Amino acid sequence: MLKQKTAWVMSVLAMSMALTACQPKNNEPKQEQQAQAAEVEQQALKLIGEPEKLQLNLPECEGKNCPELSVERLQSNQPFVDEQIDQYILKELNQTLEIAPADKPLNVEAPASAAEPASSAQALTQIPTPKQKLEQQVQPFIAAFLSLDQEIKALSANHQISLMIKPKILNSEGPLVTVVVNSSSYLGGAHGATAQTYFNFDLEQKKQVKLADILQPKQRAALEAAAYEAFKQWVVDSKLANNVAEYEQAWKFKLSDNFYLGQQGLILQYAEYEIGPYVVGLPRLMIPYTELQQVLKKPYLPAPEAPASEATTAAASSADAKTI
Repeated sequence: MLKQKTAWVMSVLAMSMALTACQPKNNEPKQEQQAQAAEVEQQALKLIGEPEKLQLNLPECEGKNCPELSVERLQSNQPFVDEQIDQYILKELNQTLEIAPADKPLNVEAPASAAEPASSAQALTQIPTPKQKLEQQVQPFIAAFLSLDQEIKALSANHQISLMIKPKILNSEGPLVTVVVNSSSYLGGAHGATAQTYFNFDLEQKKQVKLADILQPKQRAALEAAAYEAFKQWVVDSKLANNVAEYEQAWKFKLSDNFYLGQQGLILQYAEYEIGPYVVGLPRLMIPYTELQQVLKKPYLPAPEAPASEATTAAASSADAKTI
């Protein structure tokens, strides 16, 4: 009787273990899926990418005076950002090489193929990538650049012309992500030209953000006043004149819309000759966030640091929670 009872107990235990082993472990897959979803969402709010160089197919040239043309575009995980930068590159090329009147919108389309219409399957395989599309769109500018080189050489001018455009990710996350486009050119004359243009984007709303978008209502005048104080300090520190009033007789202050959010404050970038002579290069003014608490909208201000006593209390509470 005891043997039968023992055998029965053992069989019940074996069946229980078998049933337990067969139960699906739902917690781990759910946690893994949640972690993956969180990672995807986090990546969507980051700007991740690198510049890629366009294949321009310049003619072969030997010697020290060969023209140099280099154009790069941004290839990132945010196509709408890449498209904005591509459009700016075309605009910058047009302004530099002047192949279209400034008062007319630029419309540079990729050249159409003369071949017979392809089937839908073939058409899908022939859709150009954004890089290929931009390479096709810059062709008129390459022709204008090479034509200018020939004109300069025909004048017996011993010059090497050059043009470079390159974007770079400056801020990859935060309330605004930022791309800076650096450009430089020398097309003859006494000296070349350089520029830095900043593009700020809200990745949640998928849009470019302008200076007016980050200001509290009716605060542009307050920002202009703070920027003017930074301008006066810059004039003094740079020893550009004996006094600011004297300097402003030649170089008036103006508020720049070319900006980005720096570590310590709002950065206003100026172009050559905008608020100073060529020798000062690309002036930059920084307005500390401490002066902009009532000027900028809260999302664009750094989070206030907790007082030391509060930080200590929070750390202690966290430690207590771990011991429970």
